[in-house]
Amino acid sequence: MKNTFIKSTIILLIGGFVTKILGMIIKIITNRLLGNEGLGIYMLITPTFMLLITIAQLGFPIAISKLVAEEKSNNKNLVFSIIPFSLIINLLIMMGLIFISKYIGLNLLHDKRTIGALKSIGFVLPFISISSILRGYFFGKQRMIPHIISNITEDLIRLIILIIGIPIFLKNGIESAVSFIVLSNIISELTSIFVLFFFLPKNFKIKKEDIIPKKDNIKNILEISIPTTSSRIIGNIGYFLEPVIITYFLLKIGYSNNYIVNEYGVINGYVMPLLLLPSFFTLAISQALIPVVSKAYCNNDIKYTKRKIKQGIIFSMIIGIPSTLVFTFIPNLPLKLVYNTTKGIPYMRFLSPICLLYYFQTPLSSSLQAMGYSRDSLKGTILGVTSKLIVLIIGCNLKIGLWGLVISTCTNIIIVTIYDYIKVKKAFKKDF
Repeated sequence: MKNTFIKSTIILLIGGFVTKILGMIIKIITNRLLGNEGLGIYMLITPTFMLLITIAQLGFPIAISKLVAEEKSNNKNLVFSIIPFSLIINLLIMMGLIFISKYIGLNLLHDKRTIGALKSIGFVLPFISISSILRGYFFGKQRMIPHIISNITEDLIRLIILIIGIPIFLKNGIESAVSFIVLSNIISELTSIFVLFFFLPKNFKIKKEDIIPKKDNIKNILEISIPTTSSRIIGNIGYFLEPVIITYFLLKIGYSNNYIVNEYGVINGYVMPLLLLPSFFTLAISQALIPVVSKAYCNNDIKYTKRKIKQGIIFSMIIGIPSTLVFTFIPNLPLKLVYNTTKGIPYMRFLSPICLLYYFQTPLSSSLQAMGYSRDSLKGTILGVTSKLIVLIIGCNLKIGLWGLVISTCTNIIIVTIYDYIKVKKAFKKDF
């Protein structure tokens, strides 16, 4: 157990590096094929996509990971008990989207070209949900290689699909191309599911009692998943309201829709993906941290728990500090190298020092969840999102363009990081 965390972290970092490169290639190709306008439309629907993914998953992957790591239940039945429940939730979301996509596109996002992509999201969610549940099982078993290989395979398939498909669908207009990008997730997630099934142990024989859902297992999963996903849902609701608030207030005070779409595309299509590039690795560290911290804390091994959390933070800082220096002092280099653009340099310089706190925040938040303090994590998220939306509304009315978004994002990161740090210290009732 002592070396499991470091081993898992190294595997996730190496695999994460490969998948992040593939992810960046996908973003580069997508952005260049779509252009600024198409990218802006895709960025407008992305918050809605993220919110619906969070609702569809309902925190099941983290709950499965934690319960499997504790080895107190029939792990097979944990997975098979929750899959039907998950599919029912996804079906309800899919049906709801058919009716409300037009309203969201026209009245909230103020762009009819988003409607087709919004409807497409519903068809993708069941595949993402099943894939994430299987990943949760492997994380709980602390088997990281299946996760990494499935990610790499998924990205390679998606890259091929997008290179072939985007130019074809662009002939029918930007709306068709954006809808295609959303729907491409079906094939890539299916690929991931097949790969994960391939890595199930040879002695993973499914018996009748394994596939019959048990109320106790569903109850145990929901007791962990609901507080956990509540935090994510609150965060994603804030993200969902972001473009709604921006388009409403900026259009009201005289900014053009073209300006809003382009600048929002620059921030969320160029600047934020680069700034959050290191967070992919800190997220991998945090994912490796959850089963280790959960098991140690459950066994009252507080000293070991604290040491693992410290290691997670140190690893995150080792990755985050060099990245922050590059983004702060030579932001034109990564922007030109990755996206062949220099748009967004002022935004990047302003945001990069604050994003260092975000890299620090991720292992803290995961540790709270692993130790059973999901409610504290939820309170921190609510505080951060509320502050962000208030600052965003004020910023939009100050006639400073999209700088209101940048400042509100910084506010959210600072507040949540400080709150999570205080709560982790309090969990041990001594200096951390």
